[in-house]
Amino acid sequence: MLVANTLDQYYGGSQILRGVSLTIPPGAITVLLGRNGVGKTTLLKCLMGALPVRAGSMTLFDQDITRLKPHQRARLGLGYVPQGRDIFGRLTVRDNLLMGLAANPRAKTIPDEIFELFPVLKTMLHRRGGDLSGGQQQQLAIGRALAAGPKYLILDEPTEGIQPSIIKDIGRVIQLLASRGMGILLVEQYYDFAEELADHYAVMQRGQVIKAGVKATMQEENIRGYVAV
Repeated sequence: MLVANTLDQYYGGSQILRGVSLTIPPGAITVLLGRNGVGKTTLLKCLMGALPVRAGSMTLFDQDITRLKPHQRARLGLGYVPQGRDIFGRLTVRDNLLMGLAANPRAKTIPDEIFELFPVLKTMLHRRGGDLSGGQQQQLAIGRALAAGPKYLILDEPTEGIQPSIIKDIGRVIQLLASRGMGILLVEQYYDFAEELADHYAVMQRGQVIKAGVKATMQEENIRGYVAV
């Protein structure tokens, strides 16, 4: 499992994460909910090693990863799709996908599975990433993360600014990956999309996880209310 234990994180003198604990099981989709500014993206960056934690620990498959660099975590099986996609706009689709292989020294070629999941990428291999639509860029960002063969995939608001047809495609891919045993941690503001996918929920408020549980029990509470503005 991917486990966070009582994480604290600060920006300057402001505490952003306050004793956050979270367990993300394999083969299931855990949806992390909360209004803007509660620390969701900060938590994801801490899990990936892009931000250090002031206190607490993180483990992946019972191995302590708290002090590991992002590339070391990637090689252990963590994949990350950041908010805003962060693809390389001047590189081709092919080169963006090849960048994802850097986390897996044994990988030599782009896995065929990526093109099975996102057929549009195969037809646009030689097009620059910056020339793709927002939805196509999101598919490319997910494909890049999958290129290294992660066992866990962390996604930060993958539906942001995406057309409805591609949102459905992305949801289908996320469900398929989970059914194959991959652990998914999904931050999402689009509640209907999250509700359709979630096996587990965690809700953040003011830098803390205030509720967590399986979908069946969490739906009895007003989960939508925690993301409504």
